[in-house]
Amino acid sequence: MSFQWWIDGHNRHHANPNHEEHDPDLDIPALAFTGRQARVKQGFLRWMAKNQAFLFFPLLTLEGLNLHVSGIRAVWRGETKRRRVEGALLTAHVAGYLTAVFLVLSPGLAVTFVVVHQALWGVYMGCSFAPNHKGMPTMTGPPVDFLRRQVLTSRNIRGGRVVDFVLGGLNYQIEHHLFPNMPRPHLHQLGAPLRAADHARGLGVHRR
Repeated sequence: MSFQWWIDGHNRHHANPNHEEHDPDLDIPALAFTGRQARVKQGFLRWMAKNQAFLFFPLLTLEGLNLHVSGIRAVWRGETKRRRVEGALLTAHVAGYLTAVFLVLSPGLAVTFVVVHQALWGVYMGCSFAPNHKGMPTMTGPPVDFLRRQVLTSRNIRGGRVVDFVLGGLNYQIEHHLFPNMPRPHLHQLGAPLRAADHARGLGVHRR
């Protein structure tokens, strides 16, 4: 992916998580996260939004391709810093990846490998990110204070060391949003102090 494109979207998401007007992660044409978003959709997109619960995992198989294409498009349009450097790195990545696959596999197997690899990567990325905010309260209008903005829209995912390893620490999403620069392996250490502080302020740390 384009590094600068990803950082820009990630920072805008962190600034206003689950905000209908400002969070880019809520601006997905195929999905509706609020009743208002569902009502304004028309035609095929409206049908997709109506059936998004059943279409969610099939759509995730395309998320890897979407991330690649979106990053390349941003670089092509000059929407990122160091456009030439990122363009060269993305070109080298695509060329090297496809060359390696087609050198060691027959054409049919190579195409199958690429399709399965990218589909599984999309599902993995979706399962790493989607549970942390989907289904949590959304916001409109002027943002609320930082603490409520980050805590009330995020959800932590419990599951022990296996989940911690598979999700790379992103399952501690509340801690990640409050301390985005903290190394993810240490986020779990903040759990107890944050729960105490949140409950003292009338906020609940959402865990599943």
